[in-house]
Amino acid sequence: MADSDEPVRVIFVCWGNICRSPIAERVAERVAADTGIEGIEFTSAATSTEELTNPMDRRAAAVLREHGYRHDHHRAHQITRSEIEGADLVIAMEDIHVNKMLAIAPGATNISLLTDYDPEAEPGSGVPDPWYGSEAGFYDTLSAVEAAIPGVLERASALRASA
Repeated sequence: MADSDEPVRVIFVCWGNICRSPIAERVAERVAADTGIEGIEFTSAATSTEELTNPMDRRAAAVLREHGYRHDHHRAHQITRSEIEGADLVIAMEDIHVNKMLAIAPGATNISLLTDYDPEAEPGSGVPDPWYGSEAGFYDTLSAVEAAIPGVLERASALRASA
């Protein structure tokens, strides 16, 4: 948990860390900056090893670029137990990611779904993986992320205020 001298740490997690989680990381960074929210650190990670060190998917980068978000300097990495334990919020895209992280860090209580932060989302719905479909899926992912980020920032700010 963050204390008053340390940032609140938020990690977004998906399967390969090349689509959904880096999109969420980049959206959160910009929305926090645009709204003047400080003291929150955003990163992203994978639950699998399939894409380790790979750059962001070109379609994810294109959607981010098109919407004015940072889309550079990304290399996929797998989340570790110490990252889970050291984060204030670990935000998964789907239940499978939650379950994989609980296997890595049994008893972790800081793991949730991104859609938990979107009041319009169906509880437990998750964010579908756009990698397997057309480019349209990446726009859907961006929309789902943008809908949830205000709630993520509200929760992270509350954690910062209580540190």
